[in-house]
Amino acid sequence: MKNEDVISTLNDLIETCKDGELGFKTCAEDISDGQFKQPFLTLAAGCAAAAQELKGLVIAHGGTPETKGSLSGTLHRRWVDIKSAIMGKDDEAILNECERGEDVAVRSYREALEKPLPLDVKAVVERQFQGVLQNHDVVKKLRDRSRVASL
Repeated sequence: MKNEDVISTLNDLIETCKDGELGFKTCAEDISDGQFKQPFLTLAAGCAAAAQELKGLVIAHGGTPETKGSLSGTLHRRWVDIKSAIMGKDDEAILNECERGEDVAVRSYREALEKPLPLDVKAVVERQFQGVLQNHDVVKKLRDRSRVASL
């Protein structure tokens, strides 16, 4: 794999992490149930830390790290905001959208892991992928807990 391709893959994952960070912050702001705010802020901090780690790898491989999220991530957050406004900040809808965002993160990491990455990069991406899967599980559990509470 060419070094430019490694850097491009890492920068794509940085965008994914930034999207997650900003998405989780948006969910924390929009959700009405206070017990969900801190878990979202914790998840956002984890995404920020993952982006920082990936930025270090980009620099180590001679590249310039991405500094912001993707256009699709921005559009997704705006969709969450619009949907929240229309639906009166319905917690289940917010949690569903948050899970949808995590589905994208899982797919992005899976696609990166299918590439012939250098071993140092692959090790970091594999470890972070496990974190992405854990984030997805946390969001699903929060959504399920919200559904039970609303019954």
